[in-house]
Amino acid sequence: MDIRHPVPTIYGYFQEKYGAIWIEEIGKLKESFGDAIENVLMPVESPVDIPTLFIKKAKAHELLNLLKNNYHYSFLTDYTATDEMGVDTTSADAPRFNLVIHLMNLENKARIRIKVRLHEGEAFETLIPIWAGANWAEREIFDMFGIQFDGHPDLRRIIMDMRWEGHPLRKDYPLRGYQVFLTPEPLDPELLK
Repeated sequence: MDIRHPVPTIYGYFQEKYGAIWIEEIGKLKESFGDAIENVLMPVESPVDIPTLFIKKAKAHELLNLLKNNYHYSFLTDYTATDEMGVDTTSADAPRFNLVIHLMNLENKARIRIKVRLHEGEAFETLIPIWAGANWAEREIFDMFGIQFDGHPDLRRIIMDMRWEGHPLRKDYPLRGYQVFLTPEPLDPELLK
């Protein structure tokens, strides 16, 4: 299956239904943000199902606030990361991670994807002030990839045992990086208050 061919969804064909909306919205965003938008991938033109914008970290929160408040992309449908280690072999200074933010406009059901590139050890400001639901997603990203979120109120592991060493979804994590704990995870007394 080639993603550049229309794929029917319960909302119809995305390109037919939202193509004009996406072109208009992305045109306005490009005018507002200029060079801060590093790249735009559009359905049919690129192998993506929804518009994908790569935004510079410094302008990401401003763009996300604008999308939520002015363009009605108020529903954070997914928030994750990818490890791009080894993908861009042309640059020694290529960003290692992509934060991937999927948003949905609840009024017309249009969707958009925002990606923010981060270097190894680079932190990102939490999205909790924009979407409270980003809390657990950021904890999962921290747990699986080791990405830090500045301003997060409770950044700790959410899936792996607190004693776990490393971050299992990083490409440099060993395939058989098993860790066995013979006792249950100690309970933090602060969590019982």
